[in-house]
Amino acid sequence: SVLSTEEIQRACHNAHVECNRMMHRATDKLNDSLSGTTAISVAFHGPGPRITVSNVGDSRAILGKKVERSKLLRPLPLSCDHTSYRSDERDRVKSCGGRILSLDQIEGLEPVDESKWDSITLGETVDESGDPPRVWSPHGEYPGTAFTRSLGDMIAEELGVFAEPELTSLELKSEDKMIVVASDGVFEFLTNQAVLDICTKFDDPLAACRAVVAESYELWLQYELRTDDITMICIFLDDVEESSNASGPKDRASGMSSNMIAGMRPVRNEMSKEKSRHVVKMKAALPQLPDENEDFDISALLTEKSPDDKARIAEAIRASVIFKDISNQQRELIFSAMEPLSVKRGDWVIRQGEMGDRFYIVDNGKFEVRIVPDGTDPDGSGGKLVHLYVGSRATHAHPSFGELALMYSAPRAASIIAQTDGQLWALHRSVFKKILAQQNIRKDAMKELRKLDVLKSLVSNELVTLVESMEEVNFVDGALIVSEGEVGEAFYLIVKGRCRKLLQFYPIFAIASCNSFYDQIILVRTFISHINLLCNHVLISFLIALPELRSSTQGAPSVLHVNNYFGKNMLLMKGNYDATIVAIGPTKCLKVTLPVVEMKIGSLLHRRNAA
Repeated sequence: SVLSTEEIQRACHNAHVECNRMMHRATDKLNDSLSGTTAISVAFHGPGPRITVSNVGDSRAILGKKVERSKLLRPLPLSCDHTSYRSDERDRVKSCGGRILSLDQIEGLEPVDESKWDSITLGETVDESGDPPRVWSPHGEYPGTAFTRSLGDMIAEELGVFAEPELTSLELKSEDKMIVVASDGVFEFLTNQAVLDICTKFDDPLAACRAVVAESYELWLQYELRTDDITMICIFLDDVEESSNASGPKDRASGMSSNMIAGMRPVRNEMSKEKSRHVVKMKAALPQLPDENEDFDISALLTEKSPDDKARIAEAIRASVIFKDISNQQRELIFSAMEPLSVKRGDWVIRQGEMGDRFYIVDNGKFEVRIVPDGTDPDGSGGKLVHLYVGSRATHAHPSFGELALMYSAPRAASIIAQTDGQLWALHRSVFKKILAQQNIRKDAMKELRKLDVLKSLVSNELVTLVESMEEVNFVDGALIVSEGEVGEAFYLIVKGRCRKLLQFYPIFAIASCNSFYDQIILVRTFISHINLLCNHVLISFLIALPELRSSTQGAPSVLHVNNYFGKNMLLMKGNYDATIVAIGPTKCLKVTLPVVEMKIGSLLHRRNAA
């Protein structure tokens, strides 16, 4: 007869406990004093399409559930990391006499405060410190394990680090499409969602595993001086037939409490302190490079990409944290800024120890990752072969490397050598920073535009569309941007620099009133550009009345700063500007014209009249 779920769980529990006992008894074959290991397994069984997950330690299993009307999968945790981030795990360890402290707390560099660990949302949140809470003996600085359950760890077991598994049973549904089982080395720098996003690119689970392992390995090289165990199993679930008498929870695996889910290990995106010190040491040994010049025209570096090119680049960067929050416009800029590179077999793409300034995507070809260990003299081969990146358009495999170079200048952790002829896409750090800067400018612009009464009728996605449609325009010192009375159709938002706002004839008033000779020069230039618009009798009358005007404060010129705007009425209809605007120093504005507004979101004037 088919075993019940309870019988399956009892058998799994007993198997782990007995395995741990046998490891302790086999002392003639292994030293189990400080050699604990984690274990995670998925058992498929009945009744119905059902699974039971057994977990000891901080390896992880996740279920990919299909998002309705989408190709995306959302992750459902099938296990909970056994770490000291979980309050229930900490309580057990402390009740057995163990201490819970991070390395910095052990060394007295940080105060002992457990509350910060409780505030972390596990599995998705990024842990900036990279210094997790660990288990310590009350008698010394050992064993220092980051996990709170393990197999075959005698000393840690005395401190409450036991081998009893946490069990989760779940009935599979038709929307369940994937199961991933992986060691903690995979999830050190990748979120559950990032792992699923990579896997969904592939039709073959083995290819999906290789891609995730490659991405994990690259991140370990970037952020650490070592690599952890990186092991993964990916299972594609095809045509799951739901049981007619299905029962149980639909959204969460049975046996998983909210407290358990809130106790998984967070994800890191910063270097460890050891790696940081190593980078500083390597930088000191290199010649000093001049500061990067970010004042350049990005449009000169953009090249048109085909739809196929864009699709391959998009797939390669989809799971990357760095590219996660960019707007559609920034994404298009990144596509255009990617530089195609053809390489020959034996070409060195990256040399270990040299400063990096580019991120690479493998479009096609094989590329070796080689490392020369510290203290070893290079022999010209690049060192030991530790990994192989394989890119293929046929299999849609496009691994990437050098991501760290987009964030800051640091010595390369490994050498990359072409094993075959191939093609790469490259993105320079300066270009990437320029694109990000534009993104930040537009986020700030969004906040300001929300305040405009003429835009109150826009919903969020319409406002995003409007901001992304705005063009960046630059003006030199003293440039005349718009003239009072001029017919126009453009709205401007100042994002960098300042502008002077002048009403008709007030340039003369301002010239006479300026204390600064420099300001007088700018305003004289502005006045000359307007003088052909003035009638002689009006000009003479104004000059006669100048002393009286100078004694009045009404209509004096004003200065516009960042986030100030002009031409608001042009969002509604074509019309005349009500003031003259002159740039004070180098100035950048976001500009959008009435035809663009009406093409992207429709007529704002019609909306206002309809209201």
